[in-house]
Amino acid sequence: MVDWNLAVATATRLVRPGPEVSRDEARAIVAELRKHAKSSEEHVRSFTRMGTEDTHDTPVLVVDRAGWIKANVAGFREILKPLLDKMQDRRSGPGGAMLGAVGGKVTGVELGMLLSFLASRVLGQYETFAPASRDLPAGESGGGRLLLVAPNIVHVERELDVDPHDFRLWVCLHEETHRTQFSAVPWLRDHLEGEIQAFLSETEVDPMTVLERIRETAQSLAGGRPEAEEDDGGRSLVELVQTPAQREILARLTAVMSLLEGHADFVMDGVGPDVVPSVAEIREKFQQRRARGASRLDQALRKLLGLDAKLRQYRDGERFVRAVVGEVGMDGFNRVWTSPNTLPTKSEIAKPADWVARVHRKAE
Repeated sequence: MVDWNLAVATATRLVRPGPEVSRDEARAIVAELRKHAKSSEEHVRSFTRMGTEDTHDTPVLVVDRAGWIKANVAGFREILKPLLDKMQDRRSGPGGAMLGAVGGKVTGVELGMLLSFLASRVLGQYETFAPASRDLPAGESGGGRLLLVAPNIVHVERELDVDPHDFRLWVCLHEETHRTQFSAVPWLRDHLEGEIQAFLSETEVDPMTVLERIRETAQSLAGGRPEAEEDDGGRSLVELVQTPAQREILARLTAVMSLLEGHADFVMDGVGPDVVPSVAEIREKFQQRRARGASRLDQALRKLLGLDAKLRQYRDGERFVRAVVGEVGMDGFNRVWTSPNTLPTKSEIAKPADWVARVHRKAE
């Protein structure tokens, strides 16, 4: 149903070239990012009081844009397998194989177009559902790997005109927090995967609708249609295929993602002043960059892909974490990692006092 190899080839061919650096500069950047990733482990563990020296079994990979594309296609292939198997079953019958092959190539090209757009924007990513491969290792217990996209980090540090060494450590602190979240909370990965699979299994519309939305998004990118910002009321791909059951699942997923992203921002700001001398300047310039956004086409794609929701998750989640830590301290906040039942709901993200009342006062 999806020609994954063609998706990789298309994205790799179309992705923008990274900033110009010499071979020696590239080696130095990679070495520094690896050093900062290692030092970030202790900083994050000490601040969050999560995990131990033996907690991390997931690798840290410094990749270029093509490497990010390969890693994410592997992750998509893994998590979407049940949905694609379902689609394959529906298309069995006369001519189904031929239609599937043709459709797979079309979808592969258009998925590759989307990945080429995203590959130049991601600074780092904890890839939760990553299967291991020869050139992209993953953790031994349940997968996972931390990706640091070197050309994108260099591009942004130059764009912001900030100290490159401070900025690289600042990025590593954020991404290491995600690695710590999943390494120190063993049930978190399985919980998220279960929610995602439940969301996919509740799809009542023809699953081909999902790929049609991908195609529409890719075509808006190729054709430069700014009016895509107004399409379908500005809803994202996920929102366009929701059933009532899916809306409930999505609300839970949104709350979890807000927690994870907000927690990473909170930790980055908490650790930063002690280890990143120019953290105040970096934070201010980075926030301004987020607020400015980009072209109308870029904004339209963000909306259709749901990336604008991710920016809200940073803000809402960080406010939740800050409020809870202020009320009950870091150890009190860390009760959030006890089980799926202690995760905040979407409404509790907006009203942290409700989470404190439910989890803490009920236990007293």
